Amino acid sequence: MAAVTTIDLPGLTKIATGKVREMFVDEADPSSLLFVATDRISAYDVVLHNGVPHKAAVLTQLTAYWFSVLSQPGVLAGQTAPLSTHLLSLSPGPTARLSDAEKSLLRGRCMRVRRLRMFPVEAIVRGYLAGSAFAEYCNQNTVHGEPVGIADDGSSSSSNVRFPRGLVRCQKLPAPVYTPSTKAELGAHDENITRAQAAELIGNPAHAARIEELALAMYTAAAEHALKRGIIIADTKFEFGLDEATGEVVLADEVLTPDSSRFWLADQYEAGREQDSLDKQFLRNWLVKEGLKGKEGVVMPADIVEQTSKRYTGVYERLTGQTLESALAELK
Repeated sequence: MAAVTTIDLPGLTKIATGKVREMFVDEADPSSLLFVATDRISAYDVVLHNGVPHKAAVLTQLTAYWFSVLSQPGVLAGQTAPLSTHLLSLSPGPTARLSDAEKSLLRGRCMRVRRLRMFPVEAIVRGYLAGSAFAEYCNQNTVHGEPVGIADDGSSSSSNVRFPRGLVRCQKLPAPVYTPSTKAELGAHDENITRAQAAELIGNPAHAARIEELALAMYTAAAEHALKRGIIIADTKFEFGLDEATGEVVLADEVLTPDSSRFWLADQYEAGREQDSLDKQFLRNWLVKEGLKGKEGVVMPADIVEQTSKRYTGVYERLTGQTLESALAELK
């Protein structure tokens, strides 16, 4: 299957283009949006020239899977009400003016979603110390601006410290931690920020607290779910929006995918070294090795494309227990 890197739907109005997704609105149904994933892939905030086959379907179908898992009653510890998500359906709305060819193109890669006011932060949760957080830990003695070895109350009690001293690369943290970042526009860079800075950007203390609470509860539930399937979720990011009609904080965008998460094989995990990942980190490592980090117009060779695609489909199959082909066959 060839990668699809551009999508235009003349019968709908395109209102936004992201690194991976196109966003459309049906003028007959302005209360919802159509999110369409392409097979584009980005790394270090740069979109590569060619795409990865099956990537869009993995992102969309895995997100739908997690929405279903995390919305089940009793899954999220401490939550009395089911999780609210923005997903309406995995097909275009009934009023969408689409050709048969366009409907075929959208199969498996689109979500019709509620229209929300998105909060301007990435709700990152880390269960392990890796990536940019480990680099900051080593170089600045902080993580997302918070000092290492000091608890929120200013003490150094080991039971309260979110980031103890002496951790090694990829080491498991004492408990999952919420480490937000800014949400950059296309072409810009996300910046790690403190929880206090995130709350200021969100603007409403109740909404900020709810986002942190939900992010931690979802990561904890998902990490337990994945570990039973041989996968460690080292870290991930969530995005939330506000339903302005109800005041409800709603889980939105993609969830726990290889684009937004760091997935490791549990039976190969070893603290103190880089892990063999089932996510975009494989591509990042290749870019760094080849001296291509952050460069525009990079064309991935065929073997890198193939290995990236296999990692994406492989983690989907491990987490869901079914092949991507069977999931797509079940779509209406």
